[in-house]
Amino acid sequence: MDTPTGKNSTTQAIAEIRERLGDRLSTAPAVREQHGKDQTWNPGASPDAVAFVKDTDEVQQIVAICGKYGTPIIPYGTGTSLEGHFTAPFGGISIDLSNMNRILEVNAADLDCRVEAGVTRKQLNAHLRDQGLFFPVDPGADASLGGMTATRASGTNAVRYGTMRENVLNVTAVMANGEIIRTGSRAKKSSAGYDLTRLMVGSEGTLGVITEVALKLYGIPESIVSAVCPFPSVEACCNATITAIQMGLPVARIELVDAEHVKAFNVYSKLDLRVTPTLFLEFHGTTASAQEQAETFAAIAEELGGGPYSMATKEEDRQRLWQARHDAFWATKSLMPGKDAFATDVCVPISRLAECVTETQADLAANRLYGPIVGHVGDGNFHVVLFCNRADPDEVKKVKGVYGRMIDRAIDMGGTCTGEHGIGSGKRDYLEKEHGPALGFMREIKKALDPKNIMNPGKNAAI
Repeated sequence: MDTPTGKNSTTQAIAEIRERLGDRLSTAPAVREQHGKDQTWNPGASPDAVAFVKDTDEVQQIVAICGKYGTPIIPYGTGTSLEGHFTAPFGGISIDLSNMNRILEVNAADLDCRVEAGVTRKQLNAHLRDQGLFFPVDPGADASLGGMTATRASGTNAVRYGTMRENVLNVTAVMANGEIIRTGSRAKKSSAGYDLTRLMVGSEGTLGVITEVALKLYGIPESIVSAVCPFPSVEACCNATITAIQMGLPVARIELVDAEHVKAFNVYSKLDLRVTPTLFLEFHGTTASAQEQAETFAAIAEELGGGPYSMATKEEDRQRLWQARHDAFWATKSLMPGKDAFATDVCVPISRLAECVTETQADLAANRLYGPIVGHVGDGNFHVVLFCNRADPDEVKKVKGVYGRMIDRAIDMGGTCTGEHGIGSGKRDYLEKEHGPALGFMREIKKALDPKNIMNPGKNAAI
């Protein structure tokens, strides 16, 4: 597939877009740089301009102009990507959707809502709280719901409530030819036609620009119990998780935190946890059922050497624990000043989780690398934050080696190179090993829907 056209055409596209947006189109270097570099060591590349749009019609106008000139389009939400999703290797126009932040409708009786792409998960949940409802997908960062949809995000609640794949009813998107489509209805199920919603969820902006999202909602549980349980090893944490899942315990959250992360939490978030591999848990239900779930897991933990087991029911105590978990990246980074962070994730069948985590830890130790591990272990997904001195070629080589072997290990175990971060530009090289001939069909879909290759080129399955 041809790469997008040159600077002269882009200059013309910028001029036409400026006529429509005025000062909401920025070519300021600082703004462009912000919209071309994510939070990790993935090399960034700035777009030629950033368009701050207000509605779907403006997105459509920009896409039509860019289509005419073959100018790349890179959707941008809140910039929390970890795999180079919004870098602009061919320049082009970054479409910043953060001002599209209206909650368009909430249908409490049907447990669904429709929001613009720039609405963040915290904004939505604050709006829903008085109605006794919440949206459960929680990747940690206060990401935009459009970005979460585009990257098929998940997070700490996925073990009970699922990922964005299970919680998006439909999307409104501007496709590469400038047409606006809605991919489905509000019905809970449908057998009508191809499932375009699932195609767009996880497409990472390579097929179209998502401008609205319809989402499933849930009632706020009567009772929420959080718990912290230390274990003698990461393997014991994983085995406790496997046992709980296999016996059908409806745990809402079950998060692995290794000893290095616990050490960082104690310093960064002012906790006082024992420095050992630990599980953070949460149970939802009635007062009786949530307590029963917590007690059942405590018995599982005890059999594997876990404990003492502590619980928190007050909201401020629960929030403090989960905020510490969400701040994991920054907590470990604060302990490694002067080094670049390289956050990545893999996901394996839960029966192989302990094996995959312990082999990864052994690889890190053998190469004398600092790589704290956290994980949404209830669904077999774990994260490693690798730290590296970019000026040390030997250390860079070791980090890349551990990174590659971790991904190969996960795929060989029947897993995936990414459970929730997405492919972006960072993991494109692993798609062929994971998908084989299916990758060719993905690329055919890309060519059919975006023949000029203007939609976020150089990412995901795009050529």
